[in-house]
Amino acid sequence: MPAAGYTTTLHIRLSAPWTKHQLVNHQQSTMKVLKFGGTSVGTVESLRNVKSIVESADEPVIVVVSALGGLTDKLISTARVAAAGGDAYFADYQAMVKRHHDIIEGIVPQEKRQQLYVIVNALLDELGNIYKGVSLIRDLSQRTIDIIVSYGERLSSAIITRIISDARLFDSRYFIKTLDQFGKHVLDNDATQKLVHATFDNASFKVAIVPGFISTDANGDITNLGRGGSDYTASLLGAVLGAEEIEIWTDIDGMHNNDPRYVQGTSPVSELHFEEAAELAYFGAKILHPSCVLPARLNNIPVRLLNTMEPQRPGTLIHNMPSTRTIKAVAAKDNIIAIKIKSGRMLLAYGFLHKVFETFENYRTSIDMMATSEVGVTVTIDDEKHLAAIVDDLKKFGTVTIDHDMVIICVVGD
Repeated sequence: MPAAGYTTTLHIRLSAPWTKHQLVNHQQSTMKVLKFGGTSVGTVESLRNVKSIVESADEPVIVVVSALGGLTDKLISTARVAAAGGDAYFADYQAMVKRHHDIIEGIVPQEKRQQLYVIVNALLDELGNIYKGVSLIRDLSQRTIDIIVSYGERLSSAIITRIISDARLFDSRYFIKTLDQFGKHVLDNDATQKLVHATFDNASFKVAIVPGFISTDANGDITNLGRGGSDYTASLLGAVLGAEEIEIWTDIDGMHNNDPRYVQGTSPVSELHFEEAAELAYFGAKILHPSCVLPARLNNIPVRLLNTMEPQRPGTLIHNMPSTRTIKAVAAKDNIIAIKIKSGRMLLAYGFLHKVFETFENYRTSIDMMATSEVGVTVTIDDEKHLAAIVDDLKKFGTVTIDHDMVIICVVGD
């Protein structure tokens, strides 16, 4: 049953808006929040594992799902092709339609397919019309990208609701709210907490399916929580509702003591403090976004990282308990740019570092690390979008040299 449709992707740096006084204190429930990423919902085989994991839960669960693996990036790239004009985008769009249909045919029970096709094809048709409009006007606004990328989670959640027994769909667009802050979407804490309680406190469910990542603003326009947004959705739901535990299911059995993509013989770390996990995530451990579990950390809710393909493995437990005195893991962050500002005027010069940091603040560029000496300072960044302008401004304070393709090695533990 073919349909029309399109896909996109958007990466926005997450803010960290949660503070302890903003969290609602409540007694923890026996409910768990389970989040399944794109690799966990990307194939028929992995979806069978998701079904088995969720249906074996003894307590009620909220299941937060991402778009099919790789789909968000495809949605964005297809939108950019459409913005160039013509119909070159259409082949990619058709491939997305086929992929969702293949998933339905491969795992959804026959008696549920007809109704599901009505829903899925309507979404795909909407997506296709958006792509067509982008192609005709040859323009792609940020608001249009936000709308396009939302279809990934809306489609996956509709399908997964029909796969899992006793599942009920809760649309996150109605209870995850954002504000605009300097052109970026950040969580609206107060509105989100009130709406989450209104949605779930008296709701009856065994399995609640929630599309991760997507949200809306005060006007009802579709927004999203940015990179790591599905983890963030799971974390804030667990925090607001007092979940017993938050489980993040991926294609790797927890956070390893080194990067298994490059180092042989790595092993998962059984336990980490939230601060250790954040450091590893920030400096290269791709399994977890460093900001996304902040609500869980502040509300003292443990987060467990598990492998959808090998659910029997214990994974990694992240908590607020004191850390053991040992080195836990090593991570590496590449594509780093080191900027050295050398100036004889720096010695005992009041306000020198303030001026340097103010330069980066003006261009909204985050600094990863800093090293100082009596006559200079070196900082590292991973975003070269405004590099030329930053260097020009820094030259007012001294001689500036740049080193590209650097790597930060991060050793985490006590």
